Amino acid sequence: MKRETVRLFSTVEHACGYYPDRLAKNCVLDPQAPQLGRLYASALAQGFRRSGDHVYRPNCNHCQACVPTRLPVAQFQPSRSQRRCWQRNTDLGLRVEAPGYSDEAFALYQRYLQQRHPGGGMDQPTPEDFVHSLYTEWSGTAFLTLRLGDRLVAIAVTDVTPVGLSAVYTFFDPAQSARGLGVYAILAQIEWTKRLALPHLYLGYWIDGHPKMHYKNHYRPIECWREGRWQQLAV
Repeated sequence: MKRETVRLFSTVEHACGYYPDRLAKNCVLDPQAPQLGRLYASALAQGFRRSGDHVYRPNCNHCQACVPTRLPVAQFQPSRSQRRCWQRNTDLGLRVEAPGYSDEAFALYQRYLQQRHPGGGMDQPTPEDFVHSLYTEWSGTAFLTLRLGDRLVAIAVTDVTPVGLSAVYTFFDPAQSARGLGVYAILAQIEWTKRLALPHLYLGYWIDGHPKMHYKNHYRPIECWREGRWQQLAV
């Protein structure tokens, strides 16, 4: 079988989203490559991640803090607090839906960004931002929607691939933050991965000691991509 290849590009250095005193740079698969959809699962299994139509991996000059992570779902055992979170949200309806724009979903996306990312431009998204940031024609994306009665309270944007599910982005109603909807969404994605008989839920990048990434420590046994292979992360 002929092996497919794709060009790799390096971005210019830009402000790091996690450390204000650092510059970041990414390695990106050619976004115009016609075979990108076919290569996506293989790239995911080698530590890449999708944002919009870009499949990338951090490639910073002086920092290797961002570590790709995944969870082998068959080995996952929820903690006591995770079990409580699951029970707290049993009144929500879960549904897997095709990705797409709706006024309801966009309003939820706006409220979330305005509350969680005030200033800096992210808190003023347009409908085009919603579409271009969350899904593509080739990514196998689905929206895991959470509803309280008829009211949409969260969407977990999830890519479905042969190597596992990838948790791309979750946004929820800030007024429902006491429910722990971010945790509940990951637990629901874990169960979804198991139902599909897939081995892994890819959780994106983890940074040791960073408060925005600390929550990933609570999903055990988490694996990380280091030195060209996946290995269990001791946290």
